[in-house]
Amino acid sequence: MGKSELTGPWGELLAVNYLRQKKYAILGCNYKSRFGEIDIIAQTRSYLVFVEVKLRKSDCFGQAREFVGYQKQSRIKATAAMWLQENPNKRQPRFDVIEIYAPDGTATRNPEIIHLEDAFQ
Repeated sequence: MGKSELTGPWGELLAVNYLRQKKYAILGCNYKSRFGEIDIIAQTRSYLVFVEVKLRKSDCFGQAREFVGYQKQSRIKATAAMWLQENPNKRQPRFDVIEIYAPDGTATRNPEIIHLEDAFQ
């Protein structure tokens, strides 16, 4: 894979670093259940945040958030419910999407990061 390629782990690392800069505590990454996967689980003082990371070179074919449709949201919610059964938490759950645009793939010097809080219910 060339340096201009996009990789999920690279995007997720960018998102984790972004959230840490925003003072989120990272509780886990790549949590899997029989329903699907949650890229990042984090918390703030008030919220338990389940984050879906979407990495794209551009928004020419639609914004990254558009690829988190109803079915994907349903899988994320079901996976979050399983995580909560295993890890009780009193914070209010929230579902966020982090879009990352990296025109030159992993060689992009300053990828654009857009954090959509409370992206779906």
